[in-house]
Amino acid sequence: MVRSGWPVVGWGVVYAGFGAGCAVGGVALFGAPRLGWLVAGAGAAAAAAGVAVRRQPAWRPVLWPFCGLAAVAAWGLLMDVLALLFGQAVDSVPGAVQHALAAAGALLLGSAARRRGPAAARTVAPSEAPAAVQLAAWAGTLAFAPYVAMKSIWAFGGSFAGIDGDEMDAMYARDGASGLWLTLESWGIDGTVLLAALGVFLLWGLVRPWGQVFPRWAPGLCGRRVPRWLPLAPALVGAATLAPYGVAGIGYLALCTTGVLDVRRGGFASGAEALQVGWVGAVAFAGYGVALAVATRSYWRRTGG
Repeated sequence: MVRSGWPVVGWGVVYAGFGAGCAVGGVALFGAPRLGWLVAGAGAAAAAAGVAVRRQPAWRPVLWPFCGLAAVAAWGLLMDVLALLFGQAVDSVPGAVQHALAAAGALLLGSAARRRGPAAARTVAPSEAPAAVQLAAWAGTLAFAPYVAMKSIWAFGGSFAGIDGDEMDAMYARDGASGLWLTLESWGIDGTVLLAALGVFLLWGLVRPWGQVFPRWAPGLCGRRVPRWLPLAPALVGAATLAPYGVAGIGYLALCTTGVLDVRRGGFASGAEALQVGWVGAVAFAGYGVALAVATRSYWRRTGG
């Protein structure tokens, strides 16, 4: 836990310096070079708030707005991490650095902003989430089922929404997919299906006791406590990325379905096929993202947060 404002000050100085450097060098952040000055200003203001908190701890609540801004600025970090995992290049190296710095800032600011009572040494017994949270986990798991089926059909060479597996592989290659990604596809394994499986594993680890104490099927670790940050770090990033992405996607597709907007076809032959695929993906990301947020909050509270 951050018990003083100095880590916040240090982060603010680094973030401000990064933003100013990008602005002076003409490097685009958030799609525009001049927005680097916005990053610099936010970092400088956060550093000043950290100094104020260091001098007067009662001012901790002023850090919460900066924490929220940093969390919003970190949106996209998950996509950067996934690209690197599959050997692909990120869309923007400065953008990826900004995402990582903002995510670190959100954690520092949130930790420093929390009010703490007297420290108490205690061990929280492993517990399962309430029934309502487990129901949300089931909903998040089932939301992925149509998405997994769709991507698996393409990976095995089948056809869905007017596109077969070969056409999808060509689309991946045209969009800059890595050799690893294309190799997995040739074996009938879709990368996003693997990630969905890992995501569901994380979701259930947050709601079941084995997410707090390693179970028997974890060789060499059975019976040991699971560090809180191990599931919480990816869960927080995933929930903050997928939930708003999926919910916003559902809103956009609803407008397209009702004719208010024209859907972007991409590589699909018709708008109806693009909508079909879009709805499968948006429901999956929204359902899983919201369920992950609910499970993360429950895990945080059940483990002493």
